[in-house]
Amino acid sequence: MTAYRLASGGLIDRSHAVRFSFDGTSLTGHAGDTLASALLAGDRLLVGRSFKYHRPRGIVTAGPSEPNALVTIGSGARRDPNTKATVAELYDGLVATSQNRWPSLACDIGAANDLMSRFFSAGFYYKTFMWPAAFWEKVYEPLIRRAAGLGRTALPPDPDSYEKSWAHCDLLVVGSGPAGLAAALVAARSGLRVIFAEQDFVLGGALLCETTPLDGEAPYIFARRAVDELQNSPNVTLLPRTTVFGWYDDNVFGAVERVQKHGAAIDTAKPVERLWRIVAKHAILATGAEERPLVFGGNDRPGIMTASAVSAYANRFAVAAGKSVAIYTNGSSGYRTAADLAAQGVGIAALIDSRTEAADSAPEGVRLIRGGSIVDTKGRHRIRSIVADRGGFEELIACDAVAMSGGWSPVIHLACQRGGRPAWSPALQTFLAPDAGPGLAMAGAAAGRYRLADCFEDGARRASAFVEALGRPVAEFAPPAIGGEADPSFTALWHVPGGKSKAFVDFQNDVHTGDLGLAVREGFGHVEHAKRYTTSGMATDQGKLGNVNAIGILAAMRGVSPAEVGTTTFRPFYTPVSFGALAGTAVGEHAMPVRRSPLHGWATANGAAFVDSGLWYRPSWFPKTGERTWRESVDREVRAVREKAGLCDVSTLGKIEVFGPDAAEFLDRLYCNPVLRLPVGKARYGLMLREDGMVYDDGTVSRLAQEHFLVTTTTAMAAGVLSHMEFAAQALWPELRVRFLSVSDQWAQMSLAGPKAHAILQAVVEDDVSNAAFPFLAAREVRLKGNLKARLFRISFSGELAYELAVPAGYGEAVADALMRAGEPHGLCAYGVEALNVLRIEKGHVTHAEFDGRVTPDDAGLGRMMGASKPDFIGKRLSARFGLTAADRAQLVGLRALEAEQDLRAGAHLLKDGAKPSTLNDQGWVSSACFSPTLGGHIALAFLKSGRERYGEKIVVWDRLRGVETMAEVCNPVFVDPENRKLTT
Repeated sequence: MTAYRLASGGLIDRSHAVRFSFDGTSLTGHAGDTLASALLAGDRLLVGRSFKYHRPRGIVTAGPSEPNALVTIGSGARRDPNTKATVAELYDGLVATSQNRWPSLACDIGAANDLMSRFFSAGFYYKTFMWPAAFWEKVYEPLIRRAAGLGRTALPPDPDSYEKSWAHCDLLVVGSGPAGLAAALVAARSGLRVIFAEQDFVLGGALLCETTPLDGEAPYIFARRAVDELQNSPNVTLLPRTTVFGWYDDNVFGAVERVQKHGAAIDTAKPVERLWRIVAKHAILATGAEERPLVFGGNDRPGIMTASAVSAYANRFAVAAGKSVAIYTNGSSGYRTAADLAAQGVGIAALIDSRTEAADSAPEGVRLIRGGSIVDTKGRHRIRSIVADRGGFEELIACDAVAMSGGWSPVIHLACQRGGRPAWSPALQTFLAPDAGPGLAMAGAAAGRYRLADCFEDGARRASAFVEALGRPVAEFAPPAIGGEADPSFTALWHVPGGKSKAFVDFQNDVHTGDLGLAVREGFGHVEHAKRYTTSGMATDQGKLGNVNAIGILAAMRGVSPAEVGTTTFRPFYTPVSFGALAGTAVGEHAMPVRRSPLHGWATANGAAFVDSGLWYRPSWFPKTGERTWRESVDREVRAVREKAGLCDVSTLGKIEVFGPDAAEFLDRLYCNPVLRLPVGKARYGLMLREDGMVYDDGTVSRLAQEHFLVTTTTAMAAGVLSHMEFAAQALWPELRVRFLSVSDQWAQMSLAGPKAHAILQAVVEDDVSNAAFPFLAAREVRLKGNLKARLFRISFSGELAYELAVPAGYGEAVADALMRAGEPHGLCAYGVEALNVLRIEKGHVTHAEFDGRVTPDDAGLGRMMGASKPDFIGKRLSARFGLTAADRAQLVGLRALEAEQDLRAGAHLLKDGAKPSTLNDQGWVSSACFSPTLGGHIALAFLKSGRERYGEKIVVWDRLRGVETMAEVCNPVFVDPENRKLTT
């Protein structure tokens, strides 16, 4: 037992002692404690330091809105910073460390900021760090970065696992207090599929801390019986330790479940956290209400808490906030706390009610001061006394804790996350949730109904309405008989003037009333401006505790209603969510799905070395015995394609089928070059622009029938082009009769290239594929030997005679094997993406290494493809801007190293010979580079200012990153077969 642990009562397991440490000091609590309750029981009021002034701070709340008690739990790779001690479940071996202090919590050098607080007023950083300009990079930024943040994250890789799950239900109930329990019981008894989520580790919500009898028994007994019934219902899923953090489109809710965050021993076979995506037909938010603190001088000292927190620690955790507690209230909540403390034998120094008249009665023997206020406090690391004022008479009252109650704010965050704005209720002096539509309802205290009877009735009523909406009979629910309840009303009290100490609104960020006043005086009185100017509400609690007070104070300063001030924007997440939970299993090599081509087995059998290429796992090269480096393999593959033949897997290209009477018109508007009159059985290279005139993607368009096209895209842009098409069809031209479908995974596609390609292909194809019967850019269905139907396209990416053969994915490996057997007498070899890259650079073909988002068709030497006679296409208008037609734009050129052994690298910059490297002298950049075995030297594709006018010029290729400087000659980007004779014969 400790001085502050009550001798009896509470819901803790006194038979189970739990040992833990805080800042290296060993302490003891009990099963059922939170870290905060155990610290209070051990007389550890000082738990942290504020962010800006490093003022001593203690526990303020008993829930997720806690601004002060942020600690680091764990050590090493399992260190979790910024954990709220008020929701951290105590477990044996827990190691907790305070934050934002040095060298210790009790003696913090940063507290010197408090002495200089007059220089650190709101917005001081905007004014201070502007001058002198030279100080920013060398002085200001390093200091700010060193001071920023609270906890310190773990640097080693996280050893734990996480997972994501989907769940579907008829009704999601968020919150397990009286309204939530009533709603869940009605829905469960009516046969609905119910998910019941609660952020606490014990279900019951406010009933765990309440003392008003239900059916003549303690409220927690009713809660346990209700939870037992729900647990035994096959149509109910209980999710304790689960915070619903976001509400998204289509009534999808995000929730994070803490599966193993409450124990030292981690089962590696299970996740430590699970992210739920819950699809709910209907949802009830029974999230309760948050008690507001009061804003008075010195209201931030350790030992000053909300009255509901003081009651919670006494009733649920059997912990007294102090031995002599002063209570300051503007409503009945303070009287309930006084009754709870008196029942436990805790001394009450005084009960101070800001109201001059009220029907509430103080417990017998408790001094009641009506019409009074607390204007200041005394103490440093803990509260020692208060300065109470009554009618201008000030009195010093000794106490070691203060319970403050400033009214209640419904927890409406989830209901406002999709753009709805809260509405101010003058009657309740609070913001209420907007109408969220038929799929979501607020219930109980979250809807401004604070009485227990009203909470039970409202939860049952909301659930009954949803049951009826789903066409089910409503089951009976008899609410418990409730003992006498006090009037839950309160009067608005935004700020208590008169104290000498600062009156804080946002505890964590040290925002006080003076900061808000300065914001108004300097023109930042709008609630969104004030938030950013003062940082009020920008802390880890996101203003849950202080925002309504800040709004009320701003309203008073501006002489308007809180309704006119309004609230800041509500966004997910309600409370912080770990990166591990968001990532789930997508870490390391599992960061994205491994996509293997239909020809992966063929590539493996032929000894491929694989590489991650975008979303795909592709063969990079095919090493042979005796080849010591990848370059030897690639050079051999390139020579084989140029001299004989090669087979390459191109299945990863995006493939989109386009159908419909207006398919040709649709594609003609989508591509900058003409498509409308493309004959059936022919293919065409297509260039797609963004609306700003820049190249978006390139590929081929093949007309397989009058109303049937096949579009190919680059591997990287397959998904992007499909989305682009969907937007164009739905938003730009909805009148066009066109449909499209991605078939990228349905076809295995292989490129057969080289002088011997025709002879090899004819050996496996029944149809005539001679030059006369199947000319360049032909595209049609053919039959393979064995009567397998396939698609054949005579297109080339290598500059050689080439065909692309597409077969159903399941036949890919068998057809590739057949081609390899047929090509063996002709010297056919398999080649990978490295050789493919060399071949396309030699031919001057561009990819997204060139199309980097700032290149026009003319820059890439493809200006002739712009359909001058076409009435319109995406990008046509903006491509005519002056800046995109300037004569000195960077244009695609080729580069040949003057010395064959000198390297050229992508990313290098181009300079005139003798020019000093600088932005002013920058002439362009290298986009792609390789060693060409065909030419016997290093070559590159690059963009050079007015490049097509500078063929033959000697230029410096400057690579600062690698420390390489090479002289190169500017030339035509088509290094091999510029007359295209190989393609057509």
